[in-house]
Amino acid sequence: MCTPGNTPPRDDLTHSRRGFLRSAGLAGAGVVAGTTLLPETPAVAAAAVAGDRTGTWRPDPAALRFTLAVMPDTQFLYWGSQDSVNRVPQEASFRYIVDNSANPDLNIVFMAHLGDLTQDADPLSFQQVDKAFAVLDAHGAAYSVLAGNHDVSGDDSRGDTPYLRTLGPQRFRHAKTFAGADPSGYNTAHVFRAAGRSWLLLALDWRTSDQGFSWARDVIRAHPRMPVILTTHDLVYSTYDDNVFPYESGDPENNALLSDHGRTVWDELIDDHDQIFLTLNGHYWPAGRTTLQNAHGNDVHLHIANYQNRYFGGGGMIRLYHFDLARDTIDVETINPWILAQDPESRNELAAQHARITGPVDDFSIAIDFDERFSSFVPVPVRPARPASRELVEGTVAYWRFDGLGTPGAALTEGDSVPDLSGRGNHLTVATVPGTAADALTWSAEHHPDQPGHASLKFTGGRNPLHGTYLTTAANAPLNDETFASGYTIETFVMMPLDWDAGRNGWAAVLSRRGSAGAAGKHGRNTDPGEPVLQLSISNNGREPQFNHYPLNTTYPTTNWGHGLVELRWWHLAVVNDGRRTRLYVESAPVVDSPNRLSVGLTSLGLPWLVGGHEYAGAVDIVFHGNVGDIRIVDRPLPARDFLTAR
Repeated sequence: MCTPGNTPPRDDLTHSRRGFLRSAGLAGAGVVAGTTLLPETPAVAAAAVAGDRTGTWRPDPAALRFTLAVMPDTQFLYWGSQDSVNRVPQEASFRYIVDNSANPDLNIVFMAHLGDLTQDADPLSFQQVDKAFAVLDAHGAAYSVLAGNHDVSGDDSRGDTPYLRTLGPQRFRHAKTFAGADPSGYNTAHVFRAAGRSWLLLALDWRTSDQGFSWARDVIRAHPRMPVILTTHDLVYSTYDDNVFPYESGDPENNALLSDHGRTVWDELIDDHDQIFLTLNGHYWPAGRTTLQNAHGNDVHLHIANYQNRYFGGGGMIRLYHFDLARDTIDVETINPWILAQDPESRNELAAQHARITGPVDDFSIAIDFDERFSSFVPVPVRPARPASRELVEGTVAYWRFDGLGTPGAALTEGDSVPDLSGRGNHLTVATVPGTAADALTWSAEHHPDQPGHASLKFTGGRNPLHGTYLTTAANAPLNDETFASGYTIETFVMMPLDWDAGRNGWAAVLSRRGSAGAAGKHGRNTDPGEPVLQLSISNNGREPQFNHYPLNTTYPTTNWGHGLVELRWWHLAVVNDGRRTRLYVESAPVVDSPNRLSVGLTSLGLPWLVGGHEYAGAVDIVFHGNVGDIRIVDRPLPARDFLTAR
């Protein structure tokens, strides 16, 4: 409907011109003998013909990326009492939705209409609405509808109306996603499958009564593990005006407020029901959004989508919510399929402007950690720790992990040891740079979610001045002499803290080998005679992992580079050599910069390995800053399916 931003919402519409027209339309309901479609331009007619070839409704319920299509107020397409109806734009959008349900890049799983389907609530208007929605019905598409103030009057206890006869619960009796309706029929519940889970969508009347709210609470209680999307017609309104175009939206992430009715919906339903994480409403314009914290301290995203004041009454425009659970993001875009189906050369100027709406309130992304947000009602299953014996694959020559050895937060001191669980005797001993604080190396309970051992070591090291505590194998450890001429796999887990600094912490090694390249007789291109013969380090350029090593078959190094690693996230790193080539993996994914050159084995001077320490020209010059989890070294190449992260 009708109220633009910058003014609090008013339920009484009779003082506005549109309110007057609405009242006149209701008064004349049933008087008009027929309905006249608007004349079609050639472009519209062509689009209609092209759109008749509708595909199959076939979304993928398991894919981690899926799309919820949202259609706001279409009232100006259906003004039957004024002999003004045009189904073509809305039907074009419906065909687009059906066609792209099977498109893996879109995977549209559901469509929600936000009310004000008609301008006048006239039975003739709803006859045409019925024909438009038949496009969705004919293909088994999953959708919901709700009544807006131009479709009905009063609250959901109003009884029979043309809306209810056309789009009431009976319409969904064969829909697999229909989960029920309240006794009035104006409030409905729908459950769809996406990303391997079930999602509950509530479609509430524009004025829900106490009985309706009670029903909605019961529905949520009956589906206690489902995330809930709430749709209604009137909830939040925009705080900026629509007197310029493009709109001056202020803060596009916070330019909406609860309306009077919206406050009721919040207090009666949203605030205390943590499952509700997203709300969608029309009614007001311009588009806007805000984020409020519920009684549980969690975010609820509240969005307005309404384009009825745009060209052709919005022309059946749709808002696409692209959920990406792999990226923990919802990407939102606003498009007009009716216009997009037209030949670009034949579009009029206004159509060309409205094919896509790309302002900051219409095209944006929301970051949501879905597991964390839903954890209060769908606890994330924690992968249990696995015993060391399960990780001792054939060829394991060293396996260090840090669970069961110390109390989290307690410091390791010089001389403390960490056993080698491989049984090969490559135990680690704690060493400290003189002058280092006593708590520079501590036990930690933090760990990668797929790490076998649920613990790590927290290093607080760096340079300028040099400080830190690290670990080293003994002088006679068997691992010191290993050259791995037939191949190897080295794995570990790392996390960098927020105070990681390129100058103080860049180039610190997670794992390295004592002995300089010069002492090993290495020379030639890219050789630094002072650097160690092997180092798995974190660079000073965006925390990129680097595996720099001197093979047996060359006098110069082979260097593998990974992409930048963000802080406060655990990363699994693996280096695999098959006897000929060396590959670096991050989270079991191969990196781009792995040289395609012959790289046989690892040069050794028979000196110890260091965990968290790095030396230059024979002396420790920096200690790692961050957490290090399990470390495993195997004397053969392992496929990714056998990494420590394997399920």
